[in-house]
Amino acid sequence: MTETLPGSAPDRSAPAAPPGPPRTEEPAAPPGPPRTEELAPGVYAYIQPDGGWCVSNSGVLIGDDGVTVVDTTATEDRARALRAAVGALSPAPVRLVVNTHFHGDHTFGNAVVGDGRAAVVAHERLRDEAAAAGLGLTGLWPGVHWGDVSVTLPHLTYRDRLTLQLGEGREAELFHPGPAHTTNDTLVWLARERVLFAGDVVMPGCTPFVLMGSIEGSLRTLDRIGELAPRVIVGGHGPVAGPEVLRETAEYLRRVRRIAEQGRARGLTPLQTAREHGPGPFGHWQDPERLVGNLHRAYAELAGEPLGSPLDVVGIFGELVEFNGGVLPTCYA
Repeated sequence: MTETLPGSAPDRSAPAAPPGPPRTEEPAAPPGPPRTEELAPGVYAYIQPDGGWCVSNSGVLIGDDGVTVVDTTATEDRARALRAAVGALSPAPVRLVVNTHFHGDHTFGNAVVGDGRAAVVAHERLRDEAAAAGLGLTGLWPGVHWGDVSVTLPHLTYRDRLTLQLGEGREAELFHPGPAHTTNDTLVWLARERVLFAGDVVMPGCTPFVLMGSIEGSLRTLDRIGELAPRVIVGGHGPVAGPEVLRETAEYLRRVRRIAEQGRARGLTPLQTAREHGPGPFGHWQDPERLVGNLHRAYAELAGEPLGSPLDVVGIFGELVEFNGGVLPTCYA
């Protein structure tokens, strides 16, 4: 794998990815169908099991004269299913789409869900990141039926904070916490309902992934979320959760930082450190192989690199596959 994802600087010292195409993991059993959960009047979570690679969640906010959708899934078929679910909740058109970050599993369905007419809203850094990444995600899992997906860039961007007035006394506050899951995350906070759509900053039951973000920044963001005292948290993947998921996520990230300190002090690479320690008490979470990418980020921060500084994403993904026994992780998208 010699290609570098746009926005990522190649690390020439990183071990090469294993030669030849990786094998694909045999799926154990297909996940169940998506489900819609009402969190408050007019506020819904659209949950896609099993929450693994590229199987993401969305939010649906019903306003006076239109609907706002938070994130839009990875494939054409999944985006069409989301649009149908939204239509079953309200006859009003989708007027706004909010993207919580630039990854394709949260943005590729923008045009389908918004029917080409909705305004897309995101953090200002997302526009450049999404344009640079293009459809590159589809190349990581060529066996997935992506369908006719496209990159629809934001029509409206913000820098720090933006409030959406959705009617019926409902406001949705968008705010950027700094580097966390990526450098362009958006948290969607409904203060009256005390519901947070956290994107991939929080992924209940799934292994965090901060390769394109920051360990330190994620921990700060989790503290900031805790200060909001949310009643319900909808992560970018996994089931709807309560505030306990903040503590669990922080414990995982602190463990990554701790074993990175130990491995780096001994001169081990992130891959070697991952092999020595494994996922530990978090091995039951989805996609434990992400540990390799998280350790690369921890090593970079321990070396004094700026939070969110570019790393060789594709090369590190090759190491992640190597850690996974040379098998491409299962993607049910």
